[in-house]
Amino acid sequence: MHPSPALSQIYLDANATTPVLPQAAKAALGAMEELFGNPSSSHITGLKAKSLMEQTRLRAKQILGSGQGKIIFTSGATEGIQTAILSALIKAKASLDPNKQYSLLYGATEHKAVPNSLAHWNQLLEIGAEVKAIPVDDKGALDLDFIAKEVPNALMICTMAVNNETGVYQDLNALDSCIRQHNPEVFWMVDCVQALGKRPLTLAQTSIDYAPFSGHKLYAPKGIGFVYIRDGAPFTPFIAGGGQEGGLRSGTENLPGMAALNQVFAMLLAEQDTPFHSGERLEQYRQQLAQALLNAFPTLVFNHSFDNSVPTTLNFAVPGFSSKEIMDLFDAANIRVSSGSACSSKVTRSFVLDAMGLPAWQSESAIRLSFGPAMTQLEVDQACERIQSAANALGNSCLTLSTDDVSTDKKPLNGLVQLKSGSSCSWIYADQQSKQAVVIDPLPELGQRIDTLLQCQQLSPIAFIDTHGHADHVSGRVELAARYLPEQTSDHLGWPATHQITEIGARPAQSLSLGQLSLVKVATPGHTKDSISLLLCSAEGEVLYAFCGDLVLMGSLGRTNFDSSCAKQMYNSLKLLHSLVGDNTLLCPSHDYNNEFTTSFAAEFRVNPLLNEVINGTITMAQFEQQKARLDTHLKDEAGSEIICGAYTGGCSKAKVKEYDSQTLNQQVGSSPNLKLLDIREPHEYALQHELGTLGQQTINVPMTRLVQFVQENQLDREAQWVLVCRSGSRSLVAAQALHRLGFNNIAHLKGGYALSDN
Repeated sequence: MHPSPALSQIYLDANATTPVLPQAAKAALGAMEELFGNPSSSHITGLKAKSLMEQTRLRAKQILGSGQGKIIFTSGATEGIQTAILSALIKAKASLDPNKQYSLLYGATEHKAVPNSLAHWNQLLEIGAEVKAIPVDDKGALDLDFIAKEVPNALMICTMAVNNETGVYQDLNALDSCIRQHNPEVFWMVDCVQALGKRPLTLAQTSIDYAPFSGHKLYAPKGIGFVYIRDGAPFTPFIAGGGQEGGLRSGTENLPGMAALNQVFAMLLAEQDTPFHSGERLEQYRQQLAQALLNAFPTLVFNHSFDNSVPTTLNFAVPGFSSKEIMDLFDAANIRVSSGSACSSKVTRSFVLDAMGLPAWQSESAIRLSFGPAMTQLEVDQACERIQSAANALGNSCLTLSTDDVSTDKKPLNGLVQLKSGSSCSWIYADQQSKQAVVIDPLPELGQRIDTLLQCQQLSPIAFIDTHGHADHVSGRVELAARYLPEQTSDHLGWPATHQITEIGARPAQSLSLGQLSLVKVATPGHTKDSISLLLCSAEGEVLYAFCGDLVLMGSLGRTNFDSSCAKQMYNSLKLLHSLVGDNTLLCPSHDYNNEFTTSFAAEFRVNPLLNEVINGTITMAQFEQQKARLDTHLKDEAGSEIICGAYTGGCSKAKVKEYDSQTLNQQVGSSPNLKLLDIREPHEYALQHELGTLGQQTINVPMTRLVQFVQENQLDREAQWVLVCRSGSRSLVAAQALHRLGFNNIAHLKGGYALSDN
């Protein structure tokens, strides 16, 4: 299931790691095969190994301009950081004044390895200094006034030569002058990991005490690095043992890593026949990539200034798109980028951009595109082509509006779409035949996406409706209604004054026509006094979906401890809704806290004992009110900074679903002709990359945004064998667990997704 050779990857995540250059790999292999001796041995094989090691050290000193300073080989930058901090703090501890409060300073945009290590050794050595972040301005430059004020009481100051997320470089000469003017004795470490091969370094001409480096950031293997230590700077071995590296760093030397590093150094120093390009050429690459990004995404913003950043890093954000969405899009186009530091892949926003004071949306949507100094013109050209292809796929999927009429591949939208922002949900139902749509619980964060979808699909909305007055966010309804329905008169939730009267459950109700369907409003107070449920009914009167707001959530009931809440009313509303929709109609709430998409009364009965008791009549209204009050008291513990709109009545443990790898799935496909494969990536991802080997021909695209509609349409086919697939296996696992919860008992997914498939 690999993509075709024409779509071989364009790797633009060099700040995370780089491929090993062929010349470096050959040198490492040669060391393993021929120079395998221990450099500490005195025989000829050992002496040859030692000679290679010393040649690598000399070349490093030449590149860094290290003068009399020491170069010690390490396992990587993290070890170098520990070596520097430990050495400095042990020396500083020896002369502490017990009556003085000291500090440890670090740049606010520093890699987390630095402040975390400072805090760690500060605690273990019982120094008791205050760890302080040095602020930066909106361009990422360190605040020299802050340093001047704070450094006199600092034991150590840690800064960065080049930032790993933005490529912003610091003025080391200005820092040197400021630091030494106000504290000549403070120990200074500069993280130079991202500077090697991108910025000129003459360390001996500065007062920098320590500078860690990492080989895998510049085309050498992982597991090899080095640290510069200024002549005369204090040093304490971080790793003690056999006394290698002249007793400075014990442990058998990584000779293959050094051989590769030696070859990289040789190419850096060479004036001809080198894969490394000049700063001028790298700047040309940046300008070409930047223009391609702007052509593809005209509203894109760059999160850093090009004036004070290395040309090999571009950090940007696209309005209306999360970083994950853009990453998934680029990955489908076989462009590898990241959302920031690869060491913090679970972080949902960038602390670096936060420190620079950028708007929250830019921090949350940041994408880092980075390349190494050995980038080629062909790769840049191909990357630019892929970027445009990715943007075109968004247009064809109605996530952006095309600037021309060439996009004719738009698939008509017919049915239900679930959009999410955090844990909040917006619902759009489109009737393709009538070209009408209704939008329920529109979120302001999704306003642009909803607007684009309506325009792209040429849909005419009949209403924008909230299921209740939302306490946790401002509705996006008013702005959308003013744009599309300026003449429509409605109530405070957006229900139009012009409506029909219909009958549901032997009682009159207000309704709207949506093509051949009808949308029926039912008052279901409880969570709030104004809460309503909206029932989408077929021409035959079958309820297809119940948009129930925060009345029933997955594994939860809406909270009833707001001023406008009433548990007694909720008791009656639950009974009413069940009487109208029955056990199996899908409930579409306005929140989804655990990525479960949708639910039904039948699914809730298995996990929600309180709801079960209400519907079965085994609990009185007074008893429900008491139990509900107890549940609501726990909400503060779960809420954190977010208003939680539901009181959990049971656990949210996920079911274990069957997992296949590519080999076992191929076997299963061959032996089970009725097995059905669902690719749950979004349409733009699927369009960019769906020639995925033997399984690709048998795969149906059911995006996660349409998963609820899939459930509704296949309720009678729950026992079928369904296997969900996606890029990495993470989304398919979440979706499979959700489907299993809804009674799809034979659901499975492809572990590792297409990324780990081998056919």
